[in-house]
Amino acid sequence: MGQTVETAGIRAVQVVEVGARDGLQNEKEVIGTADKVEMLNRLMAAGVRRLEVASFVNPARVPQMADGEAVIAALPDRKDVSYIGLCLNKRGVLRALATREGGKRGVDEAGCVLVASDTFGQRNQGQTIEEGLRENREMLRLAREGGLLPQVTISAAFGCPFEGEVPPERIVALAKELAEAGAVEIALADTIGVGVPQQVEELAGRVREAIPGVRLRAHFHNTRGTGIANAWVAYRAGADVLDSSLGGLGGCPFAPKATGNIATEDLVYMLNRSGVATGLDLETLIATNHWFEGVLGRPLPAMLGKAGDFRPVEVAA
Repeated sequence: MGQTVETAGIRAVQVVEVGARDGLQNEKEVIGTADKVEMLNRLMAAGVRRLEVASFVNPARVPQMADGEAVIAALPDRKDVSYIGLCLNKRGVLRALATREGGKRGVDEAGCVLVASDTFGQRNQGQTIEEGLRENREMLRLAREGGLLPQVTISAAFGCPFEGEVPPERIVALAKELAEAGAVEIALADTIGVGVPQQVEELAGRVREAIPGVRLRAHFHNTRGTGIANAWVAYRAGADVLDSSLGGLGGCPFAPKATGNIATEDLVYMLNRSGVATGLDLETLIATNHWFEGVLGRPLPAMLGKAGDFRPVEVAA
């Protein structure tokens, strides 16, 4: 385990690994099912306990996710792990529920999505904000009734690639409506990586205050180099869960210039050195980074994959 600076009174944080879904969906070369499953198994060996494993979307639009059901079927039936399936509409939730038919393990959570701008929402999933809200109400109901944990990500919460600034009042209002619809966790996503710490602190704090009974999650991309700083500020503002992706992989096929998520290794290093417990083993994450570089045939963006952990030199008395 990497060096940890102990700081009394700091709460732990949960890390959701999105590498197998958000991390890979923008890759041009299709990654084989066996390699996706191996990635997920290695991440679980590193201590990850919530993982986005597949996306129930049209494979013609996102070919990388065409083997979602096959990946899920090959995963171990571990009681200490929660598998998340991304769902953009009711059909997605029904596909998620179908993975559990016949006594199969399947996914445990329906990761629903609401885009916070009309233009991006129409391009991403063919829905305006109002249409997305109506769809999400039904999705959350279907998930809850089917035994899946119902959670929602508000995408483009910090800025839209087509409309520009997104009013924070809109995000707060959407979060309240989704909480009333039954979401037990709501994530604020900086889908295109435009957010900065001051903006994150304000928005996360306002959402935390508006939905005190709902778990708050944050999802950042590092497009403009602010992702790790944003994650720290979101945690300090009340987020108990942070998304990240192995090696900093990622991007959105429908958002121009969108690049990778914050890297799991980099996030865990920052949290470790700040005394925040994650339950993740940094050395195993770095080893998984190096293994997956071989799968892709290129280095990954994560800084820890290059620099490694920091081990202070012990000076003899």
